[in-house]
Amino acid sequence: MHNKTKNRFIRSLVLACAAGLLAGAASARDVALSGMMGSKPLLIVDGAAPKAVAVGETYRGVKVISAASERATLESEGKRFTVRMGESPVHVGGMMLANGAAEEAGDGRRIVLTQTGGGHFVTNGTVNGKAVQFIVDTGATMVALGVADAERLGLPYKQGQPVRMQTANGVSTGWRVKLDSVRIKGVQIHNVDATVAPTNMGVALLGNSFLNRFVMTRNGDQMILERRY
Repeated sequence: MHNKTKNRFIRSLVLACAAGLLAGAASARDVALSGMMGSKPLLIVDGAAPKAVAVGETYRGVKVISAASERATLESEGKRFTVRMGESPVHVGGMMLANGAAEEAGDGRRIVLTQTGGGHFVTNGTVNGKAVQFIVDTGATMVALGVADAERLGLPYKQGQPVRMQTANGVSTGWRVKLDSVRIKGVQIHNVDATVAPTNMGVALLGNSFLNRFVMTRNGDQMILERRY
């Protein structure tokens, strides 16, 4: 093979691989189980309103294989996975880290978030290298996790400092912990203070122990976080 022909072949192969990665990222979705309606699981796909989906039916590219009282086995893009009530959404498709956690592109210093239809800023990220879904909460002093997420992440939260927390059931005892890392869209922050609530939250709060490491600006429906240091 001549050099010019070989170079064109290599360039075409690289472009094809890049296109495949971009297509995979575009088809990525987040799936959570919010409850059951009879025998139908109530699925939340990419932050949309819960939808009751019967076994064998497909909704937004997600097929229900089986359903039990608090969990459902689903299939998307040829892969089967299980979602459970009270746990963070499962990320399907997209670019992946070596440990299997979902990764989103970024330059290492700047995060751009787009407002959802409900007026919130929701994003995928990782805590200590494991996938977590966050909602930005500028009124939260710290990053906050539910107990189900903390256990899934393997956090020794009961060894943390006990703190009093206001929950839907009144004042309860939670725990203050230190997270090794929180990563959002390619930007990773180390040694982040957080609290673990004694209840399941479904989605983690991205509070000021993370946000204060950035300069925050708003531009229409976008929130832009520029790393301070």
